[in-house]
Amino acid sequence: MLKIRRSLLGALALSTSLFAAPLYAETLNIGVAGELASFDTSQVSGGVWESQVLMDVYEGLVKKAPDGEILPGMATSWEVSDDGKTYTFHMREDAKWSDGHPVTAEDFVFGWQHLLDPENASKYAYMLYPVVNAEAVNTGKKPLDALGVKSLDGGKTFQVTLNSPTPYFIQLLTHYTAYPAPKHAVEKYGDAWVNMNNIVTNGAFTPVEWISQSRITVTRNPEYYDADKVALDKVNYFTIEDRNAGVSRFRAGEIDILREYSSSMYGWLKDNLPEATHMSPYLGSYYYVLNSREGRPTADKRVRKALNLAVRRKVISEQIMAGTFLPSLSFVPKGIANYDVQKMQLSDDMDARMAEAKKLLAEAGYGPDNPLELTLRYNTTDEHKKIAIAIAAMWRPLGVKVNMFNSEATVHYQTIQEGKFDVARAGWIADYNDAENFLSLLYTGVGNNYGGYSNPEFDKLLDKAAVTQDAEKREALLEKAEQLAMDDYALIPLLYYVARNLVDPSIEGWEDNVEDDHPSRWISFTD
Repeated sequence: MLKIRRSLLGALALSTSLFAAPLYAETLNIGVAGELASFDTSQVSGGVWESQVLMDVYEGLVKKAPDGEILPGMATSWEVSDDGKTYTFHMREDAKWSDGHPVTAEDFVFGWQHLLDPENASKYAYMLYPVVNAEAVNTGKKPLDALGVKSLDGGKTFQVTLNSPTPYFIQLLTHYTAYPAPKHAVEKYGDAWVNMNNIVTNGAFTPVEWISQSRITVTRNPEYYDADKVALDKVNYFTIEDRNAGVSRFRAGEIDILREYSSSMYGWLKDNLPEATHMSPYLGSYYYVLNSREGRPTADKRVRKALNLAVRRKVISEQIMAGTFLPSLSFVPKGIANYDVQKMQLSDDMDARMAEAKKLLAEAGYGPDNPLELTLRYNTTDEHKKIAIAIAAMWRPLGVKVNMFNSEATVHYQTIQEGKFDVARAGWIADYNDAENFLSLLYTGVGNNYGGYSNPEFDKLLDKAAVTQDAEKREALLEKAEQLAMDDYALIPLLYYVARNLVDPSIEGWEDNVEDDHPSRWISFTD
């Protein structure tokens, strides 16, 4: 493939200062799968595409290397107390916001309080619940300053106190919920601090333009402590929900990276663009949410089980998705560290399964004179549409009538967050490599618990796991919780994700990894 170089030769004045500057102004063009909700991390909707933008413009206490290894970020070092509950981070002295203001521990205190402030209604706030009083602050039971975080030594030290030892805490800090917020900018501009004219960021890049549903542009942040080691001058993130159109734009040289190509294109891409076509293991689950709220037909366990029984996961994986997903009967994906997935116990005999499903629906009061009618929502892509059509066809022999609605990703997730559905497509990619990150989505009251599932026994198991220091005992509790949810048919597990990316072969600094995180800070082009 011909690489289209976007270059600026500049004036050829033979000065020492010019020789020190890069000859080429490198621009990276990335096709992402959806629209960013906001540069205010408390207002982010939870899409993977959002983290792909946010990890470029913000940096937490730690950051990720190209292979996913955790490295020091805004903190250069840290200590953990003997009881595993207090973390003390030493802030980087040369860390600055893009306007030159220093990044201090106070910005982390402010940022975490901002995310947990109940007025902001962040559905991701629960990610910080391991911190002392975080849940009480988020639910309005305690004031913001009760949160277990402190700025010490004039902002040079950030201290966090946890409710109990949390094995995944350092990994959690790479997530955007743990980013700082520019206190000085928020105090000056209020909610308007995220406007392009006002925004400041502390990552390798900073936003300069946002054209809704089209493109976000960021440029290298000259105040970033490692700015001289960042090869790119500019990154454009193009919203491309049509994956086939994304492939066309990649082939035309309009974009350098396409984050997720259509599964139907995999065979062709592998044969025709082998060096650019990436597919690798990925910690993610593709599933259907079942609305468990009172008054919905899917609040009935018999209905939930019947719908699960009728789904032919191998058909979806192998025939419809051409092997670019793996069939799943668990919510937690394979490959999660220190964990054995717990599966739904479904027979391989489809005739027997369909007979049982019909019986269950009849017991729930559905039949020829009273057919089960469901609203199924999915976000707009060709793949999601194919899967929805296939599943509706699988339910048709049960007498189930499915009304399908599709919308772009941001609207889709806002709609299901409000509970306006019976069945809805969802996907979850690990924020950190721990089973708790998936199972917490079924915890009562959690913002991303789209189906409103609630099981006191499940909640107790997660609560107990959260305070269990012994790794084996903690694993056993989490596995018991997942099996309970699978036996309750809390959702419809469908597929395990694999990461599918198109990457210009002239790009350096890209490494496939199980979390599919690729900060642009490490990316460069070969000559």
